[in-house]
Amino acid sequence: MGAEARFKPWSIPAWKEPLVALPPLVEPAASLSVDEVRRYSRHLIIPDVGMDGQKRLKNAKVLCVGAGGLGSPTLMYLAAAGVGTLGIVEFDTVDESNLQRQIIHGQSDIGRSKAESARDSVKEINPYVNVILHETRLESDNVLDIFRDYDLIVDGTDNFATRYLVNDAAVLLGKPYVWGSIYRFEGQVSVFWDEHGPNYRDLYPVPPPPGMVPSCAEGGVLGILCASIASVQATEAIKLITGIGETLLGRLMVYDALEMSYRTIKIRKDPAAEPITELIDYEEFCGTVSEEAQDAARGSTITNLELQEWKDAGKDYFLVDVREPAEFEIVSIPGATLIPKGDILSGQALSQLPQDRQIVLYCKTGVRSAEALAAVKQAGFKDAVHVQGGVIGYVKQIDPSLPEY
Repeated sequence: MGAEARFKPWSIPAWKEPLVALPPLVEPAASLSVDEVRRYSRHLIIPDVGMDGQKRLKNAKVLCVGAGGLGSPTLMYLAAAGVGTLGIVEFDTVDESNLQRQIIHGQSDIGRSKAESARDSVKEINPYVNVILHETRLESDNVLDIFRDYDLIVDGTDNFATRYLVNDAAVLLGKPYVWGSIYRFEGQVSVFWDEHGPNYRDLYPVPPPPGMVPSCAEGGVLGILCASIASVQATEAIKLITGIGETLLGRLMVYDALEMSYRTIKIRKDPAAEPITELIDYEEFCGTVSEEAQDAARGSTITNLELQEWKDAGKDYFLVDVREPAEFEIVSIPGATLIPKGDILSGQALSQLPQDRQIVLYCKTGVRSAEALAAVKQAGFKDAVHVQGGVIGYVKQIDPSLPEY
């Protein structure tokens, strides 16, 4: 880094509101070894960190929920920073599509447990870190036992059900956690600690309606955005552990990569919010598929094998792909017509559907097509069906030569 990094631009005002720092989250370890002093020397010569701060990092126990897009850089930087114990909650395996952003994994890790792959990378970065694996799906019946032994939680998950689960468990245990979220070119980060400020429910009291907010698997994400957001998450974790600076507790940081802009929004506790006293059924709370879609799909769902049987038998049907154009360009079921779900829900595209042929809808996995099916049935196409498993199921079951995404 050049010497100019030590100087601030003239346009920044000399005054600044006094920082409101939280007390250090972790007590310092007894000592650092000679090898550790050499390794962390660039931290030790920062007055705000010093020996005391590095000893606190050594003594800290941080749990990362997920070893994916956000978990990968977070784990790597916390390991390099000298966090003594890193826990990893991850049940998935490494897929080729992960490698565009999940930099803790490599080509040779495809098919391996993500938790084991992440552990090996962490140990390669810093052999002094103790890594604890929790190779399980985080659920209401295990989350408290997993969280209990850690000082701090870092949430890198990509679904609302797990986010609310993480929040409520952290509240019940009185633990702080750092939250991050990414989508396409935008990201958000905040710190939640119910005893000292807001929790996630103060920012998002209720989840969005099912299907309104697409996941990264549906909408995509710029790979390097993960590094930008995760680096902020790791920074916040280090500040909480050592007690330096001003954390994002009570503030939401919003980053737009296309505009290269950062802005912060104040978050306050909701005095009228119901207290969190127990864990609930978070899948039901978030409703991954709306009740209307569930009702429409009941008795109107076919498998990819059934669709192939219809095709082989020469059955007359009109196959509709309800995904977005960019997805359709990647892969599609032969013979499909692209009509995006949004155009169906708005009613704009209903005139494109033939009245004299059975309508068959599909998407990537079956969620969006179920939502579209509800609208199509309401418009009078009573015999319409959708394909369970979507185009991904078609690739796996019918034509493995086609690409997945």
